[in-house]
Amino acid sequence: MASNDFDTSLPSIRQIQKCQKEKLIVEIKLLTGDVIIGNIFWQDHNCMCIVDDVGGQTTIWKQAIAYMKPTGMIVQKRKLVPQNASVEIASE
Repeated sequence: MASNDFDTSLPSIRQIQKCQKEKLIVEIKLLTGDVIIGNIFWQDHNCMCIVDDVGGQTTIWKQAIAYMKPTGMIVQKRKLVPQNASVEIASE
């Protein structure tokens, strides 16, 4: 494996990739006690970028993370929608 490849056998890498792919909103608590909520825009070996609900980007060093958990919400056209929400289209 090249040194710049992610080891997708690691559960943490798979969880981050799943959250990014499914556009899940995540809550990230930093070692400082700060909490960042948004969706994962990108990750590399050292950092991840989180986009908040107004489009602001925050780059976080992975070593600064105390925990990360999905909130069960997904991003849909910049609005938070519960993952299990039912959507009905009104007839015109």
